[in-house]
Amino acid sequence: MTSPDTGTGLLAPGWAGSPAAAETGDGAFLRALLDAEAALTRAQATAGLVPAEAATVVTEVAAEPGRFDPASLAERARGGGNPVIPLVADLTRAVGEEHGPFVHRGATSQDIMDTAMMLVAHRALGPLLDDLDRCQRALAVLAAEHRDTVLPGRTLTQHAVPTTFGLKAAGWRSLVLDARDRATAVRASLPAQLGGAAGTLAAFTAYGATDATALPAIYARELGLCPPALPWHTLRTPVADLAGALAFTTGALGKLAADVLTASRTEIAELSEGSGGGSSAMPHKANPVRSTLIAAAARRAPQLAATLYGSLVAEDERPAGAWHAEWEPLRDLLRLAGGAARDAAELSEGLRVHPDVMREHLGLTHGLIVSERLSAELAPVLGRSRAKELLTRLARRAYGEGHDLGELLAEQVESGELPELKNTGTSEIAALTDPTRYTGSAGPLTDRALERS
Repeated sequence: MTSPDTGTGLLAPGWAGSPAAAETGDGAFLRALLDAEAALTRAQATAGLVPAEAATVVTEVAAEPGRFDPASLAERARGGGNPVIPLVADLTRAVGEEHGPFVHRGATSQDIMDTAMMLVAHRALGPLLDDLDRCQRALAVLAAEHRDTVLPGRTLTQHAVPTTFGLKAAGWRSLVLDARDRATAVRASLPAQLGGAAGTLAAFTAYGATDATALPAIYARELGLCPPALPWHTLRTPVADLAGALAFTTGALGKLAADVLTASRTEIAELSEGSGGGSSAMPHKANPVRSTLIAAAARRAPQLAATLYGSLVAEDERPAGAWHAEWEPLRDLLRLAGGAARDAAELSEGLRVHPDVMREHLGLTHGLIVSERLSAELAPVLGRSRAKELLTRLARRAYGEGHDLGELLAEQVESGELPELKNTGTSEIAALTDPTRYTGSAGPLTDRALERS
């Protein structure tokens, strides 16, 4: 019998070996399921519903996941549609006849499965947040160091106006901080699940609870999760919020990766990864592997999140299929986001910036990168229509003849064709057409962005 996925990541280098892999493998899920069962018994002991000794024994046995076989659980899960049913049978047998009746008492399989999913998410989000913090700190350093490093701004793939690499890095960091804030908030809100067969807590009352509504909060406290306002078997806000935070995180990191991939092309080469990957066929290559893996994660995440959003449509008090459809996409999302955060931290910490290349690229359009500035400066003097006609004509010449826009404008002034500018010297025109002097508020905007902690 082939064993279930243990998280080796043979086809997933983006998350293989990451903290997310360790926290989302079958072993991690088994541990979470056992933790959920043990906490349930302890909560009921606290409420006086089961003997304290039973809670102690169940907790001790559940603390040894090696006693349980994930492959066997997976195979037997087909019988009831989820792994909780065979796990409860094995755990009941393991704790012995005296304490077995107190295992899983009053709960339903979804209580344990949902709670385990929240535990796994809580544990996986910890290292993800650590890596996001590493990433934002590295980007803050880059933004500060390159506050005034000028490069071409690009819109619709073409050179637009000058910007600074500091502002670009500050923008990346802003997205990373947005992802951090969302992941932090969703992690703090992950709830335990406890409702019993149909979300009424009826069984706990039948077992002697005077106020069964207090039990979910006790249960959540045992697990370090949030107490649920209501049983949420078919109220899937926690899963949808988690899906949104994880998809946003991979997308935010994907923006960073996309920019690095573009800027590290051979013919652009404004950036390069600190330790590029090799090629099996071309010895000369240093591929931007970290960026590539992040980009792959960002492309997959939205579809996984869509499945989880689709599972909001859960019928009745317990759904058939909607709840089951969440398990694998949620695990995949946790892995993708965690792996992307790991790779983004490494990418940012090792990113190499090439200011000389950036400066050289400012001249690729022969001065046209500052045509917006000339238009704004000349319109009050020549009139808007005439200024536009002049710059359009000079732009054609700059492209066609390979001359610099500033030089062509200076020729026009010197020839007397622009009497309104007769007192404008060559040095003034050179200053007007210097791309490094037309970065607007890029510096102050970078400073403002770096004030965010």
